Amino acid sequence: MSGEGAGGTDPGSATAAAERTGRAFVRALADKDAAALARLLADDVDFYGMTPARLWRARGARQAIDEVLLVWFEPDDVVQEVVSVEHGDAGGRPRVDYRLLVRNGAGLHLVEQRAYFDLVDLVDDGDDGDDDDARGTSWRIGRMNAVCAGFRLLSS
Repeated sequence: MSGEGAGGTDPGSATAAAERTGRAFVRALADKDAAALARLLADDVDFYGMTPARLWRARGARQAIDEVLLVWFEPDDVVQEVVSVEHGDAGGRPRVDYRLLVRNGAGLHLVEQRAYFDLVDLVDDGDDGDDDDARGTSWRIGRMNAVCAGFRLLSS
């Protein structure tokens, strides 16, 4: 997996947080890992998506995961490889571009997607009993706009 500017980014910066979050999102999506996706999305995430045949909208992490992200890939769609991951921004808004090789009953496909997202910083005050620290980071995706090029058949 590759990333723009990955070498010189301060690991504590917002840019580094966006790169880590974007890369983790791609891995969780490729693995169809609902628990990992839940750790990355804010509870009140606002999600918009566009695939070749449909527009998608979800409000809240559970709806985004259960009704959109885990629906994009059918149970028989197996992500064989994350071909590439690239990071950038659009006027300061982080984006992640990724290409996946997906195999299903119809053959091997290339799936390319781009997602723009905003991070929210969940500050844990330490005494409210929540599990922010257990999630591994206080940064979550608060808003995401994603577009998919579709499943492009490479071989049957």
